[in-house]
Amino acid sequence: MSNATPPGWYPDAATPGTDRWWAGTAWTAHTRPAAAPQPFGPPEPVTTPRGNGSAASGRSSTHIVALAGAGLIVVGAAVTGAVLLGRDDDGTRPGAGPGVSAPSPTAATATPSPSGSPAEDDPKVLVDQLNGITLPIPDGWEKPARTADQVLTMRTVDSYDCPGSSSDFCYHATVTSRVASATGITSAEKLAEQDIATAADGAYEKNIVGNRIHGGITSHKVLDSGSVSVAGRAGYQVRWRVDTAKGPGGYVQSLVFPSPTGSESLVIVRYAFDAGLDGPPLRLMDTITKGIRPIGDSATSGGAGSSIEH
Repeated sequence: MSNATPPGWYPDAATPGTDRWWAGTAWTAHTRPAAAPQPFGPPEPVTTPRGNGSAASGRSSTHIVALAGAGLIVVGAAVTGAVLLGRDDDGTRPGAGPGVSAPSPTAATATPSPSGSPAEDDPKVLVDQLNGITLPIPDGWEKPARTADQVLTMRTVDSYDCPGSSSDFCYHATVTSRVASATGITSAEKLAEQDIATAADGAYEKNIVGNRIHGGITSHKVLDSGSVSVAGRAGYQVRWRVDTAKGPGGYVQSLVFPSPTGSESLVIVRYAFDAGLDGPPLRLMDTITKGIRPIGDSATSGGAGSSIEH
């Protein structure tokens, strides 16, 4: 049984009255005003001596209070250390340079439960609590519990040996959602135009460990770019067709739009679809984009995405 701290909003010990988002493996730069005091786990049980003596009862009560206070101090220290050492989505903690190790999510002795959504248990809905959106999951796709690059992901269930590295697994299509926290760009159009090269490199040039799983990109062609409405916000998308040294190549797309949450920080949704007969139809990119909804939207409940076919 894993003791890993699940993703969620947790008190930021460095900034009283503020919650910070824990992504499951690292702290992010995303914060919000504290919604309510978060309960910690109960103190270690203490056996109360039998008898009617008031002195014994007083000593026992004092012992329980002392243990409870000590437990809270330990938890507070652990959370403080995690916030100070936590990494941002781009691999560095907010306000810190590179080389700082990420905290262990098991450092805290007690973990508050994250805020949830009924859609989180729906296999047809990918819930991005941090960005305040849901994405419909097509038939034949899955939402893996963990990925190498530690971002919210959905992908095809079927995998295959990568044409450029038989020791690696490739997927016919992958879609990821992330916060644009490592840039000062505030324009959805400019960020999408910048991000598309990164999206292409990550999908078809080199993977996160540096393997050229498709032999590398040999050329690319811009297929589409323009404004698009996403979750009630004005966004922008750029789509490329990439050719690779090995395999059929594929299609990549960077979609950028403001989050429907109060912060309205920019959200990046990246698409990577294999070309060829085994890849999904390109129109599925548009179908997924149209199905993105704010969390709590009535369209996100009841199996949103169940009608989306591969």
